[in-house]
Amino acid sequence: MPDAPLEPLGFERHDHKHCVSDAMATAEARCADAGLRFTPVRRRVLEILLEEHQAMGAYDVLSRLQAEGLGAQPPAAYRALDFLVANGLAHRVERLNAFVACAHPGEDHIPAFLICRDCNRVAETVTLPSRDVLIEAARACDFEIDKVLVEAEGRCGPCRDAPAGSGA
Repeated sequence: MPDAPLEPLGFERHDHKHCVSDAMATAEARCADAGLRFTPVRRRVLEILLEEHQAMGAYDVLSRLQAEGLGAQPPAAYRALDFLVANGLAHRVERLNAFVACAHPGEDHIPAFLICRDCNRVAETVTLPSRDVLIEAARACDFEIDKVLVEAEGRCGPCRDAPAGSGA
């Protein structure tokens, strides 16, 4: 369990360059520690997801890869996204049928997504600091969890504060 609560990331101002470099360093270390191949395509897909805190569909990622000459076929993007999700470096946001980079890679957490219905930006926060609490509660009910999904839809501050019709 982390010492301090994990903070949401996505709507507040932050040092984005630092955010991206930290996330990439964490991903590289995680892959090295686990003996996983962090290929150039996987690396670039994570960078693409990190560039903005906005969910991206697989075909959006694919078009970026194609423009950069890194993968001409949909399986290249899907395989990279599957790898990132399977290894806790990205999450699939069901509501948007899209993907976001994990804001807390390496932390034992159940993510909750706050989705702005106007701009589709996504902030990741946590519902519980540890999976263990939910898993133990499920066991007490003789229930085995396959997947936990928490998504909340609303409006972020900039969209709420934007003048009507400005398309913030």
